[in-house]
Amino acid sequence: MKLRFTKMHGCGNDYIYINCFDQKVDNPGALSIKLSDRRFGIGGDGVILICPSDVADAKMRMFNLDGSEGKMCGNGVRCVGKFLYDHDMVHKDTVTIETLSGIKILKAYKDGDEVTMLRVDMQQAELKADKIPVVWDKDRVINEPLNVDGNVYNVTCVSMGNPHCVLFCDNIDNLNLADIGPKFEFHERFPERINTEFVRIIDANTLQMRVWERGSGETWACGTGACAVAVAAVENGYCKKGEDITVKLKGGDLIINYTDETVFMTGPAVRVFEGVVEI
Repeated sequence: MKLRFTKMHGCGNDYIYINCFDQKVDNPGALSIKLSDRRFGIGGDGVILICPSDVADAKMRMFNLDGSEGKMCGNGVRCVGKFLYDHDMVHKDTVTIETLSGIKILKAYKDGDEVTMLRVDMQQAELKADKIPVVWDKDRVINEPLNVDGNVYNVTCVSMGNPHCVLFCDNIDNLNLADIGPKFEFHERFPERINTEFVRIIDANTLQMRVWERGSGETWACGTGACAVAVAAVENGYCKKGEDITVKLKGGDLIINYTDETVFMTGPAVRVFEGVVEI
């Protein structure tokens, strides 16, 4: 069976995008494991299916490196938006994408005729522990101590459609995420596993982060993670609500604005190449 695909990335967070409006994909979890391998496959952080939707312009399904399905992907949803514009599937200023964490509204910005940036209304951040979910004896986990393998870290937990644990550090470049990341991901306090962001505060409007994503390991960028980091920075008093916050990731920058009503994420979406793979 031959399958057409498009390789795309947002800030280096690269996925293999498959148009399911005119193609059928069986067992997408296993397909993600096979195609995402960077030596024996196409290479990527996972596979994203672009499917028909009864309630939006398209539906996004995202699968991690280990084959598990994710509820939301901030960089991925921007690339889905760009895909729809690139293939003349939408002809308006905004586009709606159905995800497992709700319908996201995207606004496109063009350079000439090509969409290069998109702003996503990520909706309200969830801070209630039981909704994230986090097993804790407090309603919200803001700057609370967490013992991870004998080391105590002060963490803030946020859900942006999927769960995030944020901790602020003086130096993140030398952290061994391959060692520490899984210890957070599979910690007993996180019943659905967790994405973990390690953050350095540069100034009141600039943050640097590294991320360990559940099911994928360290990635070059994470859109929902950048949103969670901005929310955590505001809740801890490092940044101000309603102001643009630049989150610097290994693969580029995202602009996050956390308001009382929602969280806006603005960033690039890039098409790398298109191809056909035999499966």
